[in-house]
Amino acid sequence: ILSFISLVGGFYIRLGFLPDIELSNSPKALIFGITVVISSFISELYREINGDKKKLLIKIIISNSITFVIISSLYYAIPELSLGRGILLISITIFSILQFSWHAGYRICFNIPGITKKVLILGTGPVAKKIGNLITQYAPYSLAGYVNLATEPILVPSELVVNHNGSTNEPLSKIIKKYNPDKIVVSLSERRGVMPIKEMLSCKMCGVDVVDAPTFYEQVTGKLLLENITPSWLIFSDGFRITSIKKVLKRASDIILSLIGLILSLPLYPVIALAIKLDSPGPVIFKQKRVGENEKIFVLYKFRTMRNDAEKGSGAVWAKKNDPRVTRIGKFLRKTRLDELPQLFNVLKGDMSFVGPRPERPEFVEKLKEIIPYYSERHFVKPGVTGWAQVRYPYGASVEDAVEKLRYDLFYIKNLSMFLDLYIVFETFKVVLFGRGSR
Repeated sequence: ILSFISLVGGFYIRLGFLPDIELSNSPKALIFGITVVISSFISELYREINGDKKKLLIKIIISNSITFVIISSLYYAIPELSLGRGILLISITIFSILQFSWHAGYRICFNIPGITKKVLILGTGPVAKKIGNLITQYAPYSLAGYVNLATEPILVPSELVVNHNGSTNEPLSKIIKKYNPDKIVVSLSERRGVMPIKEMLSCKMCGVDVVDAPTFYEQVTGKLLLENITPSWLIFSDGFRITSIKKVLKRASDIILSLIGLILSLPLYPVIALAIKLDSPGPVIFKQKRVGENEKIFVLYKFRTMRNDAEKGSGAVWAKKNDPRVTRIGKFLRKTRLDELPQLFNVLKGDMSFVGPRPERPEFVEKLKEIIPYYSERHFVKPGVTGWAQVRYPYGASVEDAVEKLRYDLFYIKNLSMFLDLYIVFETFKVVLFGRGSR
């Protein structure tokens, strides 16, 4: 709507009269609207709600500069789509002002009482503390306080415990009536024999949303709270249902995308191969065993980016920042993700999917399975060239990073869909464009 208003405004300011109604049905308005949305997506204007106005303004300037370049190039290629001299620049300027006002107003709304969702946390232990810290980072939510139960240690600020005088005998219904929360997050370290079931059910019947800590954590962060989920939660929660239809659709899209990718990238192969050969001795294609679906071992293909003797004497180790084993051309290939191109053959063969958890080496998998709970569950689907963890988290090179990435991988498996895959592909373009997360 704002893009169309901007286009009409640019037309009026430049020519002195309103455009014909046919402008709304022409591809010109559609192209302008689609381009400003794509440019805003690339500039990550839709990624976060928090942030100062200076940062917002910089993003909008970058976004609309991209819009100007894209549409100007299109007008040069197809003159029939041109709006006329000056109209594009004026329209983009108007849109920048409207976009800034819209986003700034949207963010201000979350500081207005009644707009944010008040969250009451049932519990005061380590899980409750984690959820409380999470709420303070996300604008749509505000913390109403914590409810202490007799068996829970108090690890949160005591002034935020809402029980009168620290009493754990105060009825929950009375606390609810006083603080009127929109949501209750059950964040107890131990629920059995402790949770006030009848009062929680009464709250739910009265319109208060009641969720457990893992569910709330997943909704807010896009990853799973591994420390507090149980096998029963995995079984009874929504998701984790990979049907035959999903598998067929995913395999069909993998074949189509890998074929398109191979056709578009094949001209680059001889150039990259020559650069690798001139830069350092050794093979062009690097082959390595990885763990795939159902923990089946397969051979992964990549363009070689390290010295041929990179692991001589050290064995299997994660790549480090500024790793001395990486060659000069290897740094460029890793930064641009061009080293991953041969994995399109893995996708075509069926060893991998276009989107999924990144395949790990067998040596690391055996160690991580012993340390990290539910690590084997990431192998219920095919590994991917790109994935949810890759677009949401930087390169991992430690057990801690593996845990964090597993949170995202399990979220992806739980919510697997074609829409999520498409979103990850778009996000991957941004990761490649800005060179994030490579080593």
